[in-house]
Amino acid sequence: MRSIIHVDMDAFFASVEQHDNPALRGRPVMVGGGSHRGVVAAASYEARQFGVRSAMPGMKARRLCPQGVFVKSRFARYREVSAEIFAIFRGYTDLVEGLSLDEAFLDVTESTGQGMDLEQIGRALKREIGQVCGLTASVGMSHNKLLAKLASDYDKPDGFVLVLAEDTERFLDPLPIRRLPGIGPRSASKLHDAGIHTAGQLRKTAKDLLRELFGEHGAELARRAAGIDERPVKSSRVRRSISQENTFSQDHTSLETLRPVLMEQALQVADSLHRKNLYARTVTLKLRSSGFSTLTRSSSLEGYTRSAELIGRTALELLENWAEWRSAFAVRLVGVGVSSLEAQPALESVLDPAPDQ
Repeated sequence: MRSIIHVDMDAFFASVEQHDNPALRGRPVMVGGGSHRGVVAAASYEARQFGVRSAMPGMKARRLCPQGVFVKSRFARYREVSAEIFAIFRGYTDLVEGLSLDEAFLDVTESTGQGMDLEQIGRALKREIGQVCGLTASVGMSHNKLLAKLASDYDKPDGFVLVLAEDTERFLDPLPIRRLPGIGPRSASKLHDAGIHTAGQLRKTAKDLLRELFGEHGAELARRAAGIDERPVKSSRVRRSISQENTFSQDHTSLETLRPVLMEQALQVADSLHRKNLYARTVTLKLRSSGFSTLTRSSSLEGYTRSAELIGRTALELLENWAEWRSAFAVRLVGVGVSSLEAQPALESVLDPAPDQ
């Protein structure tokens, strides 16, 4: 049985703005939509209480929430934070299926076989996103993508819901049918006319009736109402990161023994960047303790690089900052990775543009 996590950042664009500008915290914030014909790209949860939603005309949002604050979109910043979040994801698994800048499926089945259970990994992910990015995420966990997605939506914002296989019907049955993917207004109207309002009622509906209402698609709706989903998590075909890691036969307990390992890994990562003609902007350190808990720390550079020295130095700084707050540690795995990759970044954005970088 798989172990799947769905992570959905809470009001991502607006939350980034509130994080970067403390004066906006607790206030209704609308990203975009400030011009006469503008459209709201995102709304904070404070703004949503007034009925403001994304894709809403800015003029309507202003009427609903006259005390709201409109801020300009900063997509370069959102992509930067997204890279940090996805670097955290890849600290737990290589099977990451990004759905957008702020949403992804993770298959952590392999990690659950190494001493951590699904709930522990979900909590670690949520905690690390908060520590590294200062943002909240809603996390759903289950044995397939459908249930993990429904779980992350169940208690937003800042949600954390685990649906065990034996609890599938208990979780699904009370849900309104509109919560199921693939059921839009027209399908819901047909089901309501037939007296079907919840996922549990849909699950128990005769196949002949569903076939009459929806044709062959009726069988798929019944499967969803029963929580059946066999889709695998498909990692992106576009290379988003490059990394090297080592698992030790004995735990390392000092910085002196870890530093040369990190520098060697930085050399290998830089060599991969050269061979693939890529540059990176985000450096990530991955650590796994003797108790199998995993953490990542990331740092976004001011520009792009493929310099082994810069990558290694940045990874060492992350390691030393982490170790500074610990009287003792035992590390069984360490890794260095880079992300936010570009094949042809603007020359002025390349750090140390030397021939051997």
